[in-house]
Amino acid sequence: MPQHHDVVVLGAGAAGLMCAITAGQRGRRVLLLDHASEPGAKILISGGGRCNFTNTGTVPERFISENPHFARSALDRYTPEHFISMVQRHRIPFHEKTLGQLFCDGSARAIVAMLLAEAKGAGAELRLGQSITGLSKSNTFRIDTNHGAFTADNIVLATGGLSIPKMGATGFAYDAARRFGLRVTETRPGLVPLTFGGDLLDLMRPLAGVSLNTEILYNRSRFREAALFTHRGLSGPAILQISNYWHGGPIMLNLLPDHDATALLLDRKRTRPKAELPTILAELLPRRLAQALEVPAVRLADLPDRALKDWALRLQAWAITPSGTEGFAKAEVTAGGIDTRDLSSKTMEATAVPGLFVIGEAVDVTGWLGGYNFQWAWASGWCAGQAA
Repeated sequence: MPQHHDVVVLGAGAAGLMCAITAGQRGRRVLLLDHASEPGAKILISGGGRCNFTNTGTVPERFISENPHFARSALDRYTPEHFISMVQRHRIPFHEKTLGQLFCDGSARAIVAMLLAEAKGAGAELRLGQSITGLSKSNTFRIDTNHGAFTADNIVLATGGLSIPKMGATGFAYDAARRFGLRVTETRPGLVPLTFGGDLLDLMRPLAGVSLNTEILYNRSRFREAALFTHRGLSGPAILQISNYWHGGPIMLNLLPDHDATALLLDRKRTRPKAELPTILAELLPRRLAQALEVPAVRLADLPDRALKDWALRLQAWAITPSGTEGFAKAEVTAGGIDTRDLSSKTMEATAVPGLFVIGEAVDVTGWLGGYNFQWAWASGWCAGQAA
Protein backbone atom coordinates (compact mmCIF):
# COMPACT_ATOMS: atom_id res chain seq x y z
CA MET A 1 0.00 0.00 0.00
CA PRO A 2 1.31 3.49 -0.82
CA GLN A 3 2.19 5.64 2.16
CA HIS A 4 -0.55 8.15 2.94
CA HIS A 5 0.01 11.76 4.02
CA ASP A 6 -2.26 14.67 4.76
CA VAL A 7 -0.23 16.88 2.45
CA VAL A 8 2.34 16.12 -0.24
CA VAL A 9 4.26 19.16 -1.45
CA LEU A 10 5.92 18.77 -4.83
CA GLY A 11 9.03 20.95 -4.95
CA ALA A 12 11.47 21.80 -2.16
CA GLY A 13 12.20 25.37 -3.20
CA ALA A 14 11.27 28.56 -1.37
CA ALA A 15 7.49 28.21 -1.70
CA GLY A 16 7.42 24.45 -1.09
CA LEU A 17 9.55 24.64 2.03
CA MET A 18 7.42 27.43 3.47
CA CYS A 19 4.23 25.48 2.74
CA ALA A 20 5.61 22.32 4.36
CA ILE A 21 6.68 24.28 7.44
CA THR A 22 3.29 25.95 7.82
CA ALA A 23 1.23 22.80 7.27
CA GLY A 24 3.47 20.80 9.60
CA GLN A 25 3.12 23.39 12.34
CA ARG A 26 -0.65 22.85 12.12
CA GLY A 27 -0.13 19.18 12.94
CA ARG A 28 -0.54 17.93 9.39
CA ARG A 29 1.47 14.91 8.22
CA VAL A 30 3.55 16.45 5.45
CA LEU A 31 5.78 14.90 2.81
CA LEU A 32 8.02 17.15 0.71
CA LEU A 33 9.28 15.67 -2.57
CA ASP A 34 11.88 17.05 -4.99
CA HIS A 35 13.66 15.55 -7.99
CA ALA A 36 16.89 17.38 -7.18
CA SER A 37 19.65 16.11 -4.92
CA GLU A 38 19.63 19.27 -2.81
CA PRO A 39 16.74 21.49 -1.63
CA GLY A 40 16.48 25.23 -2.26
CA ALA A 41 18.71 25.34 -5.34
CA LYS A 42 17.51 28.76 -6.55
CA ILE A 43 17.78 30.15 -3.02
CA LEU A 44 21.45 29.17 -2.98
CA ILE A 45 22.34 31.07 -6.17
CA SER A 46 20.17 34.11 -5.51
CA GLY A 47 21.67 37.48 -4.72
CA GLY A 48 25.12 36.41 -5.79
CA GLY A 49 25.00 33.61 -3.22
CA ARG A 50 23.75 35.86 -0.42
CA CYS A 51 20.00 35.48 -1.05
CA ASN A 52 17.96 38.65 -1.46
CA PHE A 53 15.29 37.01 0.69
CA THR A 54 12.65 39.77 0.76
CA ASN A 55 11.99 43.44 0.12
CA THR A 56 10.66 45.85 2.74
CA GLY A 57 8.87 47.78 -0.02
CA THR A 58 6.65 44.84 -0.98
CA VAL A 59 3.28 46.06 -2.24
CA PRO A 60 0.88 44.31 -4.67
CA GLU A 61 1.47 47.01 -7.29
CA ARG A 62 5.00 45.69 -7.77
CA PHE A 63 3.76 42.36 -9.10
CA ILE A 64 2.40 41.62 -12.56
CA SER A 65 -0.38 39.19 -13.41
CA GLU A 66 -3.38 39.01 -15.69
CA ASN A 67 -5.27 39.61 -12.42
CA PRO A 68 -3.22 42.34 -10.71
CA HIS A 69 -5.32 42.08 -7.53
CA PHE A 70 -4.76 38.35 -6.97
CA ALA A 71 -1.54 38.63 -4.96
CA ARG A 72 -2.90 41.20 -2.52
CA SER A 73 -4.49 38.79 -0.05
CA ALA A 74 -1.43 36.57 0.40
CA LEU A 75 0.99 39.50 0.55
CA ASP A 76 -1.16 41.21 3.18
CA ARG A 77 -1.41 38.09 5.32
CA TYR A 78 2.25 37.08 5.25
CA THR A 79 4.42 40.17 5.11
CA PRO A 80 8.18 40.77 4.88
CA GLU A 81 8.13 41.43 8.63
CA HIS A 82 6.91 37.88 9.25
CA PHE A 83 9.81 36.38 7.33
CA ILE A 84 12.32 38.82 8.82
CA SER A 85 11.25 37.71 12.30
CA MET A 86 12.07 34.10 11.37
CA VAL A 87 15.48 35.18 10.07
CA GLN A 88 16.13 37.09 13.28
CA ARG A 89 14.98 34.18 15.41
CA HIS A 90 17.63 32.05 13.72
CA ARG A 91 20.17 34.82 14.31
CA ILE A 92 21.07 35.17 10.64
CA PRO A 93 22.79 38.54 10.12
CA PHE A 94 21.46 40.56 7.19
CA HIS A 95 21.56 44.04 5.70
CA GLU A 96 19.63 46.29 3.35
CA LYS A 97 21.59 46.75 0.15
CA THR A 98 19.40 49.30 -1.64
CA LEU A 99 15.75 49.99 -2.42
CA GLY A 100 14.48 47.79 0.45
CA GLN A 101 16.41 44.72 -0.70
CA LEU A 102 17.47 42.52 2.24
CA PHE A 103 20.47 40.20 1.87
CA CYS A 104 22.26 37.78 4.17
CA ASP A 105 25.58 39.12 5.41
CA GLY A 106 26.98 35.66 4.77
CA SER A 107 25.85 32.77 2.61
CA ALA A 108 22.39 31.97 1.25
CA ARG A 109 22.93 28.55 2.78
CA ALA A 110 21.89 30.08 6.10
CA ILE A 111 18.37 30.66 4.70
CA VAL A 112 18.13 27.09 3.37
CA ALA A 113 19.40 25.72 6.69
CA MET A 114 16.82 27.83 8.53
CA LEU A 115 13.97 26.54 6.37
CA LEU A 116 15.12 22.92 6.72
CA ALA A 117 15.37 23.31 10.49
CA GLU A 118 11.87 24.79 10.61
CA ALA A 119 10.52 21.98 8.42
CA LYS A 120 12.15 19.32 10.57
CA GLY A 121 10.81 21.00 13.69
CA ALA A 122 7.34 20.96 12.16
CA GLY A 123 7.61 17.23 11.47
CA ALA A 124 7.69 17.56 7.67
CA GLU A 125 9.48 14.71 5.90
CA LEU A 126 11.81 15.59 3.01
CA ARG A 127 12.68 13.11 0.27
CA LEU A 128 15.06 14.11 -2.53
CA GLY A 129 15.81 12.47 -5.87
CA GLN A 130 12.12 11.77 -6.35
CA SER A 131 11.04 12.10 -9.99
CA ILE A 132 7.28 12.21 -10.43
CA THR A 133 6.11 9.60 -12.95
CA GLY A 134 2.37 9.85 -12.39
CA LEU A 135 -0.20 12.11 -10.77
CA SER A 136 -3.90 11.31 -10.44
CA LYS A 137 -6.94 11.68 -8.21
CA SER A 138 -9.81 9.39 -7.28
CA ASN A 139 -10.88 9.57 -3.64
CA THR A 140 -7.41 10.82 -2.80
CA PHE A 141 -4.44 12.03 -4.81
CA ARG A 142 -1.88 9.47 -5.93
CA ILE A 143 1.72 10.47 -6.64
CA ASP A 144 3.88 7.89 -8.42
CA THR A 145 7.65 8.39 -8.30
CA ASN A 146 10.78 6.54 -9.35
CA HIS A 147 11.01 5.39 -5.72
CA GLY A 148 7.44 4.29 -5.14
CA ALA A 149 3.96 5.72 -4.73
CA PHE A 150 2.29 7.97 -2.17
CA THR A 151 -1.26 9.09 -1.56
CA ALA A 152 -2.46 12.32 -0.04
CA ASP A 153 -5.58 14.24 0.84
CA ASN A 154 -3.92 17.39 -0.51
CA ILE A 155 -1.12 18.05 -2.98
CA VAL A 156 0.73 21.30 -3.54
CA LEU A 157 2.38 22.18 -6.85
CA ALA A 158 5.52 24.11 -5.89
CA THR A 159 7.88 23.05 -8.68
CA GLY A 160 8.45 26.54 -10.06
CA GLY A 161 8.57 27.72 -13.64
CA LEU A 162 10.79 27.40 -16.69
CA SER A 163 13.60 29.76 -15.71
CA ILE A 164 17.17 28.43 -15.43
CA PRO A 165 16.61 24.93 -16.88
CA LYS A 166 20.23 23.96 -16.15
CA MET A 167 19.15 23.86 -12.49
CA GLY A 168 16.38 21.41 -13.29
CA ALA A 169 13.51 23.77 -14.09
CA THR A 170 10.75 22.14 -16.13
CA GLY A 171 7.15 22.75 -17.10
CA PHE A 172 5.95 20.06 -14.69
CA ALA A 173 3.62 22.35 -12.74
CA TYR A 174 1.91 23.56 -15.90
CA ASP A 175 1.47 20.03 -17.25
CA ALA A 176 0.07 18.85 -13.92
CA ALA A 177 -2.29 21.81 -13.71
CA ARG A 178 -3.63 21.15 -17.21
CA ARG A 179 -4.13 17.49 -16.30
CA PHE A 180 -6.53 18.64 -13.58
CA GLY A 181 -8.30 21.10 -15.86
CA LEU A 182 -6.59 24.33 -14.76
CA ARG A 183 -5.77 26.97 -17.32
CA VAL A 184 -2.25 28.25 -17.95
CA THR A 185 -1.54 31.73 -19.27
CA GLU A 186 1.23 32.40 -21.76
CA THR A 187 4.65 31.95 -20.16
CA ARG A 188 7.72 33.97 -21.06
CA PRO A 189 11.12 34.81 -19.55
CA GLY A 190 10.96 37.43 -16.80
CA LEU A 191 13.73 39.53 -15.23
CA VAL A 192 15.90 38.72 -18.23
CA PRO A 193 18.56 40.54 -20.28
CA LEU A 194 17.44 42.05 -23.59
CA THR A 195 19.16 41.28 -26.88
CA PHE A 196 19.70 43.51 -29.91
CA GLY A 197 20.71 43.04 -33.51
CA GLY A 198 22.07 44.89 -36.51
CA ASP A 199 23.69 48.29 -36.09
CA LEU A 200 22.57 48.54 -32.45
CA LEU A 201 24.40 45.36 -31.53
CA ASP A 202 27.44 46.56 -33.44
CA LEU A 203 27.38 49.67 -31.24
CA MET A 204 26.77 47.75 -28.00
CA ARG A 205 29.15 44.82 -28.36
CA PRO A 206 32.36 46.88 -27.91
CA LEU A 207 30.75 48.39 -24.80
CA ALA A 208 30.39 45.03 -23.02
CA GLY A 209 31.06 45.60 -19.33
CA VAL A 210 30.17 49.29 -19.32
CA SER A 211 27.58 50.15 -16.66
CA LEU A 212 25.80 53.41 -15.96
CA ASN A 213 22.87 54.77 -13.98
CA THR A 214 19.88 55.10 -16.30
CA GLU A 215 16.17 55.61 -16.41
CA ILE A 216 14.32 53.10 -18.58
CA LEU A 217 10.81 53.67 -19.92
CA TYR A 218 8.42 51.31 -21.68
CA ASN A 219 4.82 52.39 -22.06
CA ARG A 220 3.84 53.46 -18.52
CA SER A 221 6.57 51.50 -16.76
CA ARG A 222 9.65 53.37 -15.60
CA PHE A 223 12.71 52.21 -13.65
CA ARG A 224 15.79 54.10 -12.56
CA GLU A 225 18.68 51.78 -11.81
CA ALA A 226 21.89 50.60 -13.44
CA ALA A 227 22.05 49.27 -16.99
CA LEU A 228 24.91 47.09 -18.22
CA PHE A 229 26.06 46.64 -21.80
CA THR A 230 26.77 43.02 -22.77
CA HIS A 231 28.07 41.24 -25.86
CA ARG A 232 24.44 40.50 -26.77
CA GLY A 233 22.73 43.73 -25.71
CA LEU A 234 21.70 45.11 -22.34
CA SER A 235 21.37 43.74 -18.82
CA GLY A 236 21.59 45.18 -15.31
CA PRO A 237 18.81 45.89 -12.79
CA ALA A 238 16.97 48.52 -14.86
CA ILE A 239 16.85 46.25 -17.91
CA LEU A 240 15.77 43.19 -15.93
CA GLN A 241 12.96 45.24 -14.37
CA ILE A 242 11.64 46.55 -17.68
CA SER A 243 11.85 43.08 -19.26
CA ASN A 244 8.88 41.99 -17.13
CA TYR A 245 6.76 44.51 -19.00
CA TRP A 246 8.33 44.38 -22.47
CA HIS A 247 6.12 42.87 -25.17
CA GLY A 248 7.95 44.17 -28.23
CA GLY A 249 8.67 47.60 -29.64
CA PRO A 250 11.09 50.27 -28.49
CA ILE A 251 12.25 51.05 -24.97
CA MET A 252 13.44 54.53 -24.05
CA LEU A 253 16.78 55.13 -22.30
CA ASN A 254 17.66 58.27 -20.41
CA LEU A 255 21.45 58.16 -20.19
CA LEU A 256 21.61 61.29 -18.02
CA PRO A 257 18.81 60.92 -15.48
CA ASP A 258 20.49 63.32 -13.05
CA HIS A 259 20.54 66.21 -15.52
CA ASP A 260 18.46 68.34 -17.83
CA ALA A 261 20.65 67.63 -20.86
CA THR A 262 19.38 70.54 -22.92
CA ALA A 263 20.02 73.08 -20.18
CA LEU A 264 23.38 71.51 -19.40
CA LEU A 265 24.69 71.59 -22.99
CA LEU A 266 23.47 75.13 -23.58
CA ASP A 267 25.13 76.20 -20.33
CA ARG A 268 28.41 74.55 -21.36
CA LYS A 269 28.21 76.35 -24.70
CA ARG A 270 28.02 79.62 -22.82
CA THR A 271 30.68 78.88 -20.19
CA ARG A 272 33.05 76.65 -22.20
CA PRO A 273 32.53 77.59 -25.86
CA LYS A 274 35.90 76.19 -26.99
CA ALA A 275 35.23 72.73 -25.53
CA GLU A 276 34.27 70.04 -28.02
CA LEU A 277 31.04 68.10 -27.59
CA PRO A 278 32.82 64.71 -27.11
CA THR A 279 34.85 66.24 -24.28
CA ILE A 280 31.71 67.38 -22.47
CA LEU A 281 29.97 64.02 -22.92
CA ALA A 282 33.03 62.14 -21.68
CA GLU A 283 32.67 64.09 -18.43
CA LEU A 284 29.05 62.94 -18.08
CA LEU A 285 29.09 59.39 -19.44
CA PRO A 286 31.46 56.43 -19.27
CA ARG A 287 34.22 57.30 -21.74
CA ARG A 288 33.72 54.22 -23.93
CA LEU A 289 30.03 55.03 -24.28
CA ALA A 290 30.73 58.66 -25.09
CA GLN A 291 33.13 57.54 -27.81
CA ALA A 292 30.72 54.95 -29.21
CA LEU A 293 28.00 57.55 -29.73
CA GLU A 294 30.14 59.02 -32.54
CA VAL A 295 29.58 62.59 -31.45
CA PRO A 296 31.10 65.09 -33.93
CA ALA A 297 34.36 66.65 -32.71
CA VAL A 298 33.03 70.17 -33.02
CA ARG A 299 33.44 73.07 -30.59
CA LEU A 300 30.26 73.94 -28.72
CA ALA A 301 30.53 77.52 -30.02
CA ASP A 302 30.28 76.17 -33.58
CA LEU A 303 27.14 74.12 -32.93
CA PRO A 304 23.74 75.79 -33.28
CA ASP A 305 21.43 75.50 -30.28
CA ARG A 306 19.15 73.27 -32.34
CA ALA A 307 21.93 70.72 -32.81
CA LEU A 308 22.67 70.71 -29.07
CA LYS A 309 18.99 70.19 -28.31
CA ASP A 310 18.91 67.26 -30.75
CA TRP A 311 21.87 65.66 -28.96
CA ALA A 312 20.21 66.28 -25.60
CA LEU A 313 17.10 64.48 -26.84
CA ARG A 314 19.16 61.52 -28.01
CA LEU A 315 20.88 61.31 -24.64
CA GLN A 316 17.66 61.49 -22.61
CA ALA A 317 15.18 59.79 -24.92
CA TRP A 318 17.21 57.21 -26.82
CA ALA A 319 14.62 54.90 -28.40
CA ILE A 320 16.01 51.44 -29.11
CA THR A 321 14.14 48.29 -30.05
CA PRO A 322 15.27 44.94 -28.61
CA SER A 323 15.26 41.96 -30.94
CA GLY A 324 14.36 39.64 -28.07
CA THR A 325 15.59 38.35 -24.72
CA GLU A 326 18.22 35.88 -23.58
CA GLY A 327 15.42 33.43 -22.83
CA PHE A 328 14.67 31.13 -19.93
CA ALA A 329 18.34 30.13 -19.66
CA LYS A 330 19.16 33.59 -18.25
CA ALA A 331 15.74 34.58 -16.86
CA GLU A 332 15.49 34.89 -13.09
CA VAL A 333 11.77 34.08 -13.12
CA THR A 334 8.95 32.91 -15.37
CA ALA A 335 6.29 35.49 -16.17
CA GLY A 336 2.81 34.06 -16.64
CA GLY A 337 1.81 30.63 -15.42
CA ILE A 338 -1.16 28.87 -13.86
CA ASP A 339 -4.19 31.09 -14.29
CA THR A 340 -5.21 32.86 -11.10
CA ARG A 341 -8.87 32.67 -12.20
CA ASP A 342 -8.73 29.00 -11.24
CA LEU A 343 -7.25 29.58 -7.77
CA SER A 344 -8.43 31.02 -4.46
CA SER A 345 -6.42 34.14 -3.63
CA LYS A 346 -6.75 33.34 0.10
CA THR A 347 -5.73 29.67 0.11
CA MET A 348 -4.12 29.08 -3.33
CA GLU A 349 -6.45 26.08 -3.74
CA ALA A 350 -7.85 25.22 -7.14
CA THR A 351 -11.52 26.21 -7.01
CA ALA A 352 -12.65 23.24 -9.13
CA VAL A 353 -10.26 20.63 -7.66
CA PRO A 354 -10.50 20.46 -3.86
CA GLY A 355 -7.17 19.58 -2.28
CA LEU A 356 -5.03 20.83 -5.17
CA PHE A 357 -2.92 23.90 -4.35
CA VAL A 358 -0.52 25.90 -6.53
CA ILE A 359 2.10 28.28 -5.11
CA GLY A 360 5.20 30.27 -5.96
CA GLU A 361 6.61 30.86 -9.43
CA ALA A 362 4.22 28.37 -11.04
CA VAL A 363 1.37 30.86 -10.50
CA ASP A 364 0.77 33.80 -12.84
CA VAL A 365 2.26 36.27 -10.35
CA THR A 366 5.67 37.82 -11.06
CA GLY A 367 7.39 40.39 -8.87
CA TRP A 368 9.97 43.06 -9.47
CA LEU A 369 13.67 42.38 -9.10
CA GLY A 370 14.95 42.67 -5.55
CA GLY A 371 13.39 40.06 -3.25
CA TYR A 372 9.79 40.42 -4.37
CA ASN A 373 9.54 36.95 -5.89
CA PHE A 374 10.89 35.36 -2.73
CA GLN A 375 8.29 37.26 -0.74
CA TRP A 376 5.59 35.89 -3.07
CA ALA A 377 6.99 32.39 -2.50
CA TRP A 378 6.88 32.80 1.30
CA ALA A 379 3.40 34.37 1.25
CA SER A 380 1.75 31.96 -1.18
CA GLY A 381 3.41 28.97 0.53
CA TRP A 382 2.20 30.14 3.93
CA CYS A 383 -1.37 30.63 2.71
CA ALA A 384 -1.50 27.14 1.19
CA GLY A 385 0.08 25.66 4.31
CA GLN A 386 -2.65 27.27 6.42
CA ALA A 387 -5.34 25.57 4.35
CA ALA A 388 -3.94 22.25 3.10
